[in-house]
Amino acid sequence: MRRREASIAIIGGSGLYEIEGLEAATTLEVDTPFGDPSDAIVLGELEGQSVAFLPRHGRGHRVNPTGIPARANIYALKMLGVERIISVSAVGSLQERYAPLDLVIPDQLIDRTRQRANTFFDEGVVAHVGFAEPFCADSSRVIQQAAGEMDLNIHFGGTMVVMEGPAFSTRAESKMYRSWGADIIGMTALPEAKLAREAEICYSTMAWITDYDCWYEHEDDVTVEMVVQNLMKNTANSKEMIRKVVGRFGSERACPCSNALKDTIITHPQGISEATRHRLAPIIGRYLDP
Repeated sequence: MRRREASIAIIGGSGLYEIEGLEAATTLEVDTPFGDPSDAIVLGELEGQSVAFLPRHGRGHRVNPTGIPARANIYALKMLGVERIISVSAVGSLQERYAPLDLVIPDQLIDRTRQRANTFFDEGVVAHVGFAEPFCADSSRVIQQAAGEMDLNIHFGGTMVVMEGPAFSTRAESKMYRSWGADIIGMTALPEAKLAREAEICYSTMAWITDYDCWYEHEDDVTVEMVVQNLMKNTANSKEMIRKVVGRFGSERACPCSNALKDTIITHPQGISEATRHRLAPIIGRYLDP
């Protein structure tokens, strides 16, 4: 497989299937032990940075939230040398102060998914990675700074519920999430964030609000038409934001994400088979004896 290093990856959500302005762009098919990624990865230069772009639902939105091959996606980006992931997601609002077309930069997650493989350590080796702070604080601050240059209503911090989907919530579920103190709801930040942490990649999210979830009885219940209309407006803003964010990253990382696996692998090195070492080499290779 031909490889080219990228330091930053953009994972595009609903409506974001390409990045404009990539210079010297090439398309790369990547094979992983966890199957094929959602789509081919586009590599290029943006604002002086080497960037990889991957549409999480595939171009044309072919893959539903449960079917997203998150392990293959994160593994492929790790193989390409990615150190930072900026996730772009469409979300619903669970609080009246978060209005459609607002941007939320969340700092917490609640996992309500049920059917998704959410770790690289499911066979042959056990590791327990810290996840108390699921988003990279440094990367999130860079997004906040870039957003401050645009005419946007921005919320820094907030808790995102990640549900299984693809159906939207019941009204009872939506009200329950509000009672938990959750702020927004989406379908894709997990297991991406967990897998990125295991891969020692910084992960942060631009969460663009498309609608009030169905708890909000002052408006009609959520419909695909409503979501799509706001989605198109948010997509234009996210493309502009990406250019501003990418150009702000330095070459060094000072956050704990880069050493997230240190002292977390419980399995004794002698008990890890050669097959497992080979399969997870991009993830755990530097922590095993040569």
